Amino acid sequence: MNIGQRIRQKREELNMTQEELAKKTGYKSRSSINKIESDGRGLPQSKIKIFAEALNTTPSYLIGWDEDKNIIDYTRISNIMPLPYNTSRRVPLIGTIACGTPILAGENVEREVLLPENVSADFCLRCKGDSMINARIYDGDIVFIRKQPSVENGEIAAVLIDDMADVAEATLKRVYVYENKIILSAENTNYEPFVYVGEEMNNVRIVGKAVAFLSAVK
Repeated sequence: MNIGQRIRQKREELNMTQEELAKKTGYKSRSSINKIESDGRGLPQSKIKIFAEALNTTPSYLIGWDEDKNIIDYTRISNIMPLPYNTSRRVPLIGTIACGTPILAGENVEREVLLPENVSADFCLRCKGDSMINARIYDGDIVFIRKQPSVENGEIAAVLIDDMADVAEATLKRVYVYENKIILSAENTNYEPFVYVGEEMNNVRIVGKAVAFLSAVK
């Protein structure tokens, strides 16, 4: 089922008319609800939570994240990048990356995620924490990473800390590399930047550049 079909199913379970749902969700007429239920693509990302509350369910259910499948199709969710819906490919979803204090980076592939062919990414990671919220990257978001050993200063990258240790730590930050130091900067003023100088710089390795993300949060 797509998101429109889930909305219709929940509405019918509640014996709610399209007119009633329109009123609860801020639409002027049933025709807007009918269009959303037809294919789901007319639903703005910012409205998902509102629809979930009106239908006594969760955004995760409407989006399809609660389904027990090996493949999750996130291509129907709005993104910061305009993504076409006609073609897609699979990339591995590899564990969790910290948006805050660095956390353990799991290398096990949890499942695969479908994304359009025009997104140049090698894998994706689920974010944890709130340090990148000013870049509109939230806890639980899926961030697509293109493998590359360096990025331009100020770009957002997945970074491994002390990757020669038995268990490496990963974090998602804006990266600034200078001759004598590396700065990993958050997008949240509640977090101080991580600064690595001298030999500490050898413990920092850029895994790849963040090229897109998918989120159920506005």
